[in-house]
Amino acid sequence: MSMELRNLKGTRDFLQNEQRIRNEIIRKLQGVFEVYGYQPIETPIICQYDVLASKYAGGDEILKEIYKFKDQGQRDIGLRYDLTVPLARVVGMNLDLKLPFKRYEIGKVFRNGPVKIGRSREFIQCDVDIVGVKSIMAEAELMIMANDIYKMLGLDVYISFNNRKLLSGIIRATGLSEDLEGTVILSLDKLEKIGEAGVRLELIEKGISNEEINILFSFLNMDKEELLAMLRINPKNELIEQGVNELDELVYYLQSAGIKDNCKFSPWLARGLEIYTGTVFEVFLRDGSITSSLGAGGRYDKIIGAFLNNGLEYPAVGITFGLDVIYAALLYKEMKIQESPVQAYIIPIGTHAEALNILTMLRRQGISADIEMNSRKLRKSLECAGKQGIPFVIIIGEDEIKIGKVKIKNMEEGKETEVTIDQIACQLKGKLALKKKV
Repeated sequence: MSMELRNLKGTRDFLQNEQRIRNEIIRKLQGVFEVYGYQPIETPIICQYDVLASKYAGGDEILKEIYKFKDQGQRDIGLRYDLTVPLARVVGMNLDLKLPFKRYEIGKVFRNGPVKIGRSREFIQCDVDIVGVKSIMAEAELMIMANDIYKMLGLDVYISFNNRKLLSGIIRATGLSEDLEGTVILSLDKLEKIGEAGVRLELIEKGISNEEINILFSFLNMDKEELLAMLRINPKNELIEQGVNELDELVYYLQSAGIKDNCKFSPWLARGLEIYTGTVFEVFLRDGSITSSLGAGGRYDKIIGAFLNNGLEYPAVGITFGLDVIYAALLYKEMKIQESPVQAYIIPIGTHAEALNILTMLRRQGISADIEMNSRKLRKSLECAGKQGIPFVIIIGEDEIKIGKVKIKNMEEGKETEVTIDQIACQLKGKLALKKKV
């Protein structure tokens, strides 16, 4: 009986052309992260379940999506569902860390949740966090970084932002009890996905009265500037006052950085996780071709201190860039598949040892090169190079070795250039530089 070969739902393979694009995205992200002064760390994928399930970690909603199992010692283990909980653990285990601690981490996370375009069960997160900064400048820096990254990737996005204190204050101003605040926020967080009618229905199912829902949406449906102007004059409670002040400070920084026009205040934006204490933001494609956010983050001042329970304060702000949803967005743009990373392909004809020496010389000169190892017919080897998009081919036979000269074939133009063996690297570098300019 033959085995059916298939992937688990929510997982997939990325073959060479796809993975080259994904690797290029990661390289670009890393470059920007380090320009902004963030340092790399790496944490384990498998974690103690009680750490992942702590009430100060991701909250009740995320517990439903944790992959949980037992190891051979019958200990409860889980696969990490984000990179924030591991960050909290790292801070707790390294109390000599100098604050502010600016770190980035790129790695796989796992969530046993719904599958859709841009959302898988195994995916890569690219996280950036600042621990130990109370200033709203930290949020501004991450939003400026996000703006720079998506512009660099050629994606037309906007950044939707809000403040959880403001939203919590509005909910309380409607007369709803503090106990219902969390569940109301979870429903409001779906507003862009299921619309106002869907949120209203969900709130009714949760036992919220029509009157309370109408009061809530009377705030949220106001013109955004009018809402903030009204709340500045009459903040109604301390949470609203704090939220408005923090939003005003954030907008001041965004205007100073010249990205305010690319940012949109959304008073209903909540971010589903319970950890957020202040600013929250998400990044969306303007054309809506993918509804999932391409990146998201916010301030979580209480979570690390509560999680570690060591009496210390760890104000923190973070953002995550979803590699898989960014990749999906680039595919929607019909991003051109990059050429093969191999720049030169050597075809030996009875000269494998000599050709191998030339190949090694090219690689040591920084030229990405490969060699035909299967002794196929010349036509087949040339077809192989052409299919891979390799720009230059060098055929090395016994005659070429005797006279000390080879021909470099430009696969796109079909032209050949004869050079001495010791000139191959220099000639290729010149041709590659010219090709790059074109």
